[in-house]
Amino acid sequence: MNAQPRKPTNLSLDAALLTEAKQLKVNLSRAAEEGVRHAVATAKAAQWRDANAAALRSSNAYVDQHGLPLDSFRQF
Repeated sequence: MNAQPRKPTNLSLDAALLTEAKQLKVNLSRAAEEGVRHAVATAKAAQWRDANAAALRSSNAYVDQHGLPLDSFRQF
């Protein structure tokens, strides 16, 4: 992980989950950061797929019609 500056923030969490996390000595800041990092990566991937959907459809249609361009060179 990068040593980026941290910014304090307030979160609302399920009370029972918070109690259990504290009992298990879960580092809430790190756990929340990992969860947000995962959510951001997932959102970026979805955004990329949406932005490139037409190109992906076009590429898949080409392969469906013509096969893979270098398929004759495959050794498996």
